[in-house]
Amino acid sequence: MSKISPKTDPCHSLATITAAFLFYKIIDMETSIQHVFSPAYSKPAAKTSAWKRFIKWADRQEEYRFGWTAFAITGHGCVFTIVTTMVILFTGNHFIFWPFAIGAMASCLIVNLAAMPTKITIPILFFSLLVDLVIIVICLGYGFDMASSIP
Repeated sequence: MSKISPKTDPCHSLATITAAFLFYKIIDMETSIQHVFSPAYSKPAAKTSAWKRFIKWADRQEEYRFGWTAFAITGHGCVFTIVTTMVILFTGNHFIFWPFAIGAMASCLIVNLAAMPTKITIPILFFSLLVDLVIIVICLGYGFDMASSIP
């Protein structure tokens, strides 16, 4: 067996161990005496959701309220609802779609006649247009069936 001596193996030397211990002690003391300061830190910007941004935009549209009301009543009532009902009629006249088409138009009409603010009327208008679009897509998926629409 070989004997470990400080002269042959410096890792086991008392001076080496003491120096390593004191080195870490100095680093610990430096961090406790000299505090680390990071002036580059900035608070991250708060992210708003798309829904909140949309509602904020709709609320800013209050000055154009009559234009939105006119579009909702005439554009939706005279164009989109008519197109939706024609597509329902030409694709088999399935009864399940009629209440949804009527409900979409009725919801849009009711909030506009009740003079609700634009942060309510604009999302309901877009939701009713989405309902009409979904009805049209589903009906077109069934295909045209003129025989069932004519008595």
